[in-house]
Amino acid sequence: MISVIIPHLDQPELLSTCLASLAAQTGVRQPYEIIVVDNGSKQLPTGVCAAHPGTVLLSETVPGPGPARNRGVSKATGDILAFIDADCRASSVWLSEIERQFADSSVTIIGGDVRIGFEDPACPTLLEAYESVYAYRMKEYIAKQGFTGTGNLAARANVFAAVGKFGGIDIAEDRDWGQRALSCGYQTRYCPDMIVFHPARKTFAELARKWQRHTAHDFARVRARRAWWPRWMLRTAAVALSPAAEWFRIGRSDRLHGIRARLLAFTGLTLIRCYRAAIMLSLAFGASATRMSAQWNPASMPALPRDS
Repeated sequence: MISVIIPHLDQPELLSTCLASLAAQTGVRQPYEIIVVDNGSKQLPTGVCAAHPGTVLLSETVPGPGPARNRGVSKATGDILAFIDADCRASSVWLSEIERQFADSSVTIIGGDVRIGFEDPACPTLLEAYESVYAYRMKEYIAKQGFTGTGNLAARANVFAAVGKFGGIDIAEDRDWGQRALSCGYQTRYCPDMIVFHPARKTFAELARKWQRHTAHDFARVRARRAWWPRWMLRTAAVALSPAAEWFRIGRSDRLHGIRARLLAFTGLTLIRCYRAAIMLSLAFGASATRMSAQWNPASMPALPRDS
């Protein structure tokens, strides 16, 4: 049995698309269950889940995708846990690929490929072009840092129990969990045919919130070390100057086609890296990392003090 766990927050239309993609899976031999965990939406996606018979809808009041996933795990009955986000669409062989991988008893954790789902492949937007190259680089994360994103992750249930629950909203729960798994001796395997499609952000503000959260998590880790301030300032300078070195990566990417898309990706990269550098400077000079971290469900968060 495969248990598919989906955290959800105020995305009923995208959740409907996600559930439809799971209903259209092909080649799956064993049964699977689908568990949606709402994390404080203005309105529970009751109708969306009811349109897909057998879908279990739960609620988790503690804000954060990690606690929402943990709630789903607590009710899962499968010996394999598969995680996908509500705003993702699974490829038609997503579950059969997970099944095929776990037929090998040595496989404990797998992470798949996350691609941008273009609204119009012939005319990508700036953010679609940028995120096609720079978002969701799971193969690189697995190879270099030992973790994969929780929006396309599968693990044996007994392995998850041994590693422990996902962390809360104050940390990058995917990296934290993957690296804890690695420290326990479990290797994450990259699976290129385990594919989900994620829509690009619609606005720069959405991407800005993502980088506020991720940068705050990085800052918290760096600040725990000695002599953190000069290290952080050097990293800030490197981020600001980095676009010049990235044209080769954009030029050879197989996820973009045509000079227009590549120019859009480079423009987006430059804007984002400058914005990230500005966030890093603000944190170095006293901005609240705790407040920046509370971006999954800010409406559910209490008033937070400034970091000391």
